[in-house]
Amino acid sequence: MGLEKIEEYKKKLGMTTAELSERSGVPKGTLDKILSGVTRDPKLETLKAIARVLGLTLDDFDDVHREPEKPAPTYDDVQLLIARNGKKMSKEQKLRLIQLLSEIDE
Repeated sequence: MGLEKIEEYKKKLGMTTAELSERSGVPKGTLDKILSGVTRDPKLETLKAIARVLGLTLDDFDDVHREPEKPAPTYDDVQLLIARNGKKMSKEQKLRLIQLLSEIDE
């Protein structure tokens, strides 16, 4: 879980653990355990309280790095890509591209 964000944002805001505890209502001992890694899976309500004070969302604690979705290439994008790389392609690559494109059309 991306709990290192707590320490990062605490520092950005110039906030001590005691101040975070006071503002969030989360006991300082609980915060110390979370920040030291002793508590690896804190309660949802605890995370909500911390996030609220730090101006974060629960998603900010998610350590799964998601790549932003790329839009599907348009017809013009494909044409431009082929035009840019066509001269660099070997005969075999060009034949493979034609084969792939013909499979899509079926």
